[in-house]
Amino acid sequence: MAVFARPRQAFVIAGVLGLALSAAACGTGNDKGSSSNADSAECAAYDKYKGHDGKKVSIYSSIRDIEADRLDQSWEQFEECTGIDIDHEGSGEFEAQLPVRVDGGNAPDLAFIPQPGLLKRFADAGKLKPVGADTKAMAEQNYSPDWLKYSTVNGTLYGAPLGSNVKSFVWYSPKMFKEKGWTVPTTWDDLIKLSDTIAASGIKPWCAGIESGDATGWPATDWIEDVLLRTAGPEVYDQWTTHGIPFNDPKVAEALDRAGSILKNEKYVNGGFGGVKSLATTSFQEAGVPITTGKCALHRQASFYANQWPEGTKVGEDGDVFAFYFPAIDPAKGKPVLGGGEFVAAFNDRPEVQAVQTYLASGEYANSRAKIGDWVSANKQLDLANVANPIDKLSVQILQDQSTVFRFDGSDLMPAAVGAGTFWKGMVDWVNGKDTASVLQGIESSWK
Repeated sequence: MAVFARPRQAFVIAGVLGLALSAAACGTGNDKGSSSNADSAECAAYDKYKGHDGKKVSIYSSIRDIEADRLDQSWEQFEECTGIDIDHEGSGEFEAQLPVRVDGGNAPDLAFIPQPGLLKRFADAGKLKPVGADTKAMAEQNYSPDWLKYSTVNGTLYGAPLGSNVKSFVWYSPKMFKEKGWTVPTTWDDLIKLSDTIAASGIKPWCAGIESGDATGWPATDWIEDVLLRTAGPEVYDQWTTHGIPFNDPKVAEALDRAGSILKNEKYVNGGFGGVKSLATTSFQEAGVPITTGKCALHRQASFYANQWPEGTKVGEDGDVFAFYFPAIDPAKGKPVLGGGEFVAAFNDRPEVQAVQTYLASGEYANSRAKIGDWVSANKQLDLANVANPIDKLSVQILQDQSTVFRFDGSDLMPAAVGAGTFWKGMVDWVNGKDTASVLQGIESSWK
């Protein structure tokens, strides 16, 4: 699932300054889409993308607020040097509105699609354009086959990855842990013992929220996926996401119930917000904030949650908040990592659209975006030195580690009607009291 960030004034100011500096590097910041300085030394890296001066490329995504500002900043020099005007629109209703636009004949040139299942739907319907030769070569150079398979349909590549995230993290307060004498758990049993210790101290150990507008429910699906990877292993996980086993297989029910031992435990949740049912009305953006006020101690959420903390919150091992790896359950299943990301898919294949799609798959783009901050990518050309945020740095190390057992977000892999439909809704029903068997049976029935 994509990240929706809250605007924070300090970052907006920084982004504006960054835009001005970036524009100055190419000679002008007042004429977006003009390549008047295209022959400057700073523009030499963009020679392969030139020849489209004055053309416009539209992009639609779920990325909003400060993250959208950073996107604009990340390709500012590309625009100045090539003369291509990139018009990005971010929406909180992206998953619902993109099909409406596409089916209505109003598709954007490019879309950053975080659900391979949704991408497949468009590809199967003949709506997407296969990547051009240049984009294909760039994607194969910079991304592993495991990543490219998520945007490959029937042997054809329809998009290169863009941003990525690691979801197998639990956020906490190093200061609180030090004051209380708590230690970071490295096993599931230790995690539960720690939760009991925190609960006994009078603090609700966990805070969580699954409200996310039209996408309400998705944070709970991440819990199930992370737990299933740890209890059943990656092979069973793959069978589940492709419907090789039914959605209500006993192994899935076991994972849901184990997740429920935390999420539906009134002793454990929902610190700072209320009881179990408050999960459904607490926005995922706000869900971890009670850690900063001592009202809860643990919040399972992805690396991108680094962007959600209140202004002035220091992220780091010696900071106000940090995160640890969501512990393994069965050591025999290895150390799996759940993650996600967006794929740059094209609904039009005009030359300027292909140029932008190719650039976004390049190492130059990955490093340009990383330098701005708070961003992760599995791009092999990403220099770790350009990644400042400690959680992002840890995430990139995990993604680039050949030994990592990585699996993509399961709900994003499933057909959109299930993964972004009945699965999300089923998790809301489950949090609100519906039993495991009924919820899983309902989702299984919808797959047909």
